[in-house]
Amino acid sequence: MKDWILEKDGYDKNEIATNGNRFFCGNGYMGIRGTLEEYEKEQLPAINLGGIYDKVGDGWREPLNAPNPLFTKVIVNGEELSLPGRSAKNHVHQVDYRHGLVRRETKFQTQCGQMTITSERFAHMGKKHMICMQLFVMADFHADIELQTGIDGEVWDINGPHYDEILTKAEGGMLLMEAVTHESRDRVAVVEYIKKDDGMKQLCVETQNRCLRKIYFSVEPNKPVVIEKSAAIFTSKDGKEPLAQAKEAIREEVKSGYVCLKREQIQCWEKLWETSEVEIDGDQEAEEALNYSLYHLLSIAPFHAESLSIPARGLSGQTYKGAVFWDTEMFMLDFFLNCQPGVARTLLRYRIDTLSGAQKKAAQYGYQGAFYAWESQEGGFDACSDYNVTDVFTGRPMRTYFKDKQIHISAAIVYGLVKYLERTGDKELLYTGGAKVILECAKFYDSMLLCKAHTELYELRDVIGPDEYHERVNNNGYTNRMAKFVFEEACNILNDSEADEKLLQEVQEYKKQGFVERFKEDAEKLYIPKPDQDGIVAQFDGYRDLEDTTVNAVRNRLLNEREYWGGAYGVASDTQIIKQADVITWMVMFPEDFTEEQKWHNWKYYEPRTEHGSSLSACMYSILACVCGHQEEAYPFFRKSAEADKKGGGKEWAGDIYIGGTHPAAAGGAYMTAIFGFGGVRVKGGKITAQPRLPKTWKKLKFRMIYRKEVYEITATKSGVTIDKIA
Repeated sequence: MKDWILEKDGYDKNEIATNGNRFFCGNGYMGIRGTLEEYEKEQLPAINLGGIYDKVGDGWREPLNAPNPLFTKVIVNGEELSLPGRSAKNHVHQVDYRHGLVRRETKFQTQCGQMTITSERFAHMGKKHMICMQLFVMADFHADIELQTGIDGEVWDINGPHYDEILTKAEGGMLLMEAVTHESRDRVAVVEYIKKDDGMKQLCVETQNRCLRKIYFSVEPNKPVVIEKSAAIFTSKDGKEPLAQAKEAIREEVKSGYVCLKREQIQCWEKLWETSEVEIDGDQEAEEALNYSLYHLLSIAPFHAESLSIPARGLSGQTYKGAVFWDTEMFMLDFFLNCQPGVARTLLRYRIDTLSGAQKKAAQYGYQGAFYAWESQEGGFDACSDYNVTDVFTGRPMRTYFKDKQIHISAAIVYGLVKYLERTGDKELLYTGGAKVILECAKFYDSMLLCKAHTELYELRDVIGPDEYHERVNNNGYTNRMAKFVFEEACNILNDSEADEKLLQEVQEYKKQGFVERFKEDAEKLYIPKPDQDGIVAQFDGYRDLEDTTVNAVRNRLLNEREYWGGAYGVASDTQIIKQADVITWMVMFPEDFTEEQKWHNWKYYEPRTEHGSSLSACMYSILACVCGHQEEAYPFFRKSAEADKKGGGKEWAGDIYIGGTHPAAAGGAYMTAIFGFGGVRVKGGKITAQPRLPKTWKKLKFRMIYRKEVYEITATKSGVTIDKIA
């Protein structure tokens, strides 16, 4: 059994937000920020809940952070020992990312001697509603301790407060809290239980927003006192009586005790790593960074659900409104397809089940078919605002066009569905709504097409591609190519004579309306940009007429470091400087469209002009460099993706909007680079092939993937590759 530990020595209050992401743990139902137990809302603690949202006043609608049952403070001989208010003699914070265990050890120097506080906690991977914690208190002197611990309802919110009512109660050794939301009157129930020595004196204190125990005991020199804490969280999404469900869960689980629950946690994680672990012989840092990234993906995977997706910042808080972006299908899905295909099905079922929301959005803009939400919440509701960025100079909201012009979102969902069908062979998803999603997305693009006078070509005008710094452009190459793909896949469905009878019935109406011929014509006539005389594929019409400058030159034009680079007045808007991979993403997704020489020529053109202002960008440059045989150039981009959360330091502001949090799309991108870039894996026509292109220090790359219900182990070395089916 391997130990993978990410550890940080010393305490720096300036890293509170970063460490909240770095030492994150979760189980798909909830995500627990890696903050310390004594932290209050000013230090951004959060137990973020997936799939449940609330809106207050004119603020953005966002997911709920549950009341915090981990809240704990230690008072020794009247001195409160808490960070950041008190300096620590020593402090170590770590996450065992093999098993989802978060630990801290802090030593304080008091007037009487040294005090050590140690904790370990986890979100139970096998029991999605459970949080478990063990606390050790030790001194090198006789100390009288007051331990304040319980449920803190003073919740950190970005656009809250979201709870209009907070009800507290102590009952049968448990602390109970039920919070009621503002918008839909949803309920979030938290029940906490402490296992302690029977001789310890206890006093329960209930306030409006807190339900605490004050536990009094003494410690003898160098003899630790251990306290175990369990908590259960349920919401009204789980049943009519979430508080009763949480109480019952606690009654069942406290019989086990912390040691047994931890053993279950380790077993659950070891099972996940059987298909998820990636071994890199010759580069331990890369191996650790990649598997740490995969830990983050596994920690937010909705194993417990049948229809739920992953937000752009995972479950690390309310950033980006807890909304689901194209990130999921384009950057995270491949990992789950290869390693946890049941989760991939759940992610795509969410898109099928939110089709009606996409249809309503299309109709609102005067189009047919399905225009999926750019920032999708419950039911496919688009949480994206028309004013998504704040002007740092005036404080006024700036009109942005992410919501209405980033039409490539619908194609991303089709792309994900098609990949799922190829990798799993599971056509049942196609027959139970997947086919309709593809056809409705094709209808949407069909209704958007324009034909320039006196030409035979169709165009998609007034759009935004993956590079968000240039708004309302015409014929973004990536967008047009993705739309062509959707038309082709729609034709495949309509022409599938061997399809299931239910699917044949489903498509009859589309055939009657002439969509077979229409989609075929759309695919043939849609304008797809070609390399110009210099061999460069222009990102959109007129792109190469813009100012050709450097990223640093544009950065030096900023008057405020938080300025938004794009939009009507952004410093990059009238230049060729782009936010993230755009044409390069097209070349990764459809490598057959270009020669290797064309790909590398465009890589060399676009990379110096890319600010990499998104964590989605680096992996696409890395994969394409591998495809072109330049794995050494690919390597630093791979490390950038794999270390996005390990190292921190990414963008945390867009205007005055905080956008910090974990980066699951970068984690997925790092996996894609390792497997499809350096590993050279291709899956097509019912067969797995691999042409590895390993960096010079890598001796061996080894991983498993699930393809059509069979597990394969792939080992790539400098001398060749083996692909073995695992019994």
